[in-house]
Amino acid sequence: MPDASAGLTVLPSAAADFEILSDSYATSGGDAAGLRDDRIASLVVSHHRVLRAHSIPGVRIEGRETPTGARATITVQPGTLAPAPVHLCFGVLPREGLQEIQAEFFIGAGARVSFLAHCAFPNAVHVQHVMDARIHLAPGAEMEYSETHYHGPAGGVEVLAKARIVLEEGASYKSLFKLVEGAVGNLRLDYQADLQRDAVCELDARIYGKSEDRITINESLYLNGENSRGLAKSRVVAADRCVSEVIGEAVGNAPHARGHVDCVEILKGPFARASAIPKLTVIDERAKLTHEAAIGSIDKKQVETLMARGMSEEEAVDVVVKGLLR
Repeated sequence: MPDASAGLTVLPSAAADFEILSDSYATSGGDAAGLRDDRIASLVVSHHRVLRAHSIPGVRIEGRETPTGARATITVQPGTLAPAPVHLCFGVLPREGLQEIQAEFFIGAGARVSFLAHCAFPNAVHVQHVMDARIHLAPGAEMEYSETHYHGPAGGVEVLAKARIVLEEGASYKSLFKLVEGAVGNLRLDYQADLQRDAVCELDARIYGKSEDRITINESLYLNGENSRGLAKSRVVAADRCVSEVIGEAVGNAPHARGHVDCVEILKGPFARASAIPKLTVIDERAKLTHEAAIGSIDKKQVETLMARGMSEEEAVDVVVKGLLR
């Protein structure tokens, strides 16, 4: 299979796909110029083609095509302070298709890097996107990962996203998953983090489900090192006939470990369904774990205030929902 590595430019035959993905990237809130800027590390995968894999000093991007997607290896050298976020873009442009992404992230000791990832499926009728990520942070490394999805209106997308995260001593990892535009389809998030001594992890998911969407979030924090700290936070709005389930887990295996599970789900309409399941397990009696879960409806006073300023009820509800998910 073709191999893409440092300095690869867009193949002429793939230029049209690249432009469409760039437009979708911008629609979902990204800066499409960053996908072309040679000062910024970036990776663009359309279906099972690697359109661009561009490295910069200290940040190496390697992409290899597979029959059903791509394998990506991203290595940040120890001590690297990445000057700008690494841009990642994954998408499927046809109405049907399977995209399987296997990604490995190696963040060296003391390095600091952030990622802006956008997944676009604008025409999906029957598309499956499978992400299997392995993330390893060496001692003292810091990584932020912000992922935004754009699915189009048909709801024909199934996203199966799994991440296994290992944080060595003093490492810090923060992630944000957002899907608030277009139809969700069927979404399953499965994130698991292993925290060593003094490590910090924050997992944040914000999703707006509508129509017949199905949302399942499973976030687990294993606080295995002394003074490790973890937060699993979810904000989900379920409208129409959407069904949502959030499972937040924290396991306190070490002295003075601190973990918190925070879930808020909002129902919009009489047929939406939501459940929140916090799961706390204390192995070391000196660990402290807490949880907060709430399921309710949209604040009527906020909606009435916005309607008094000239908005329709639908517009007012949309503003309140997006404010919650912002």
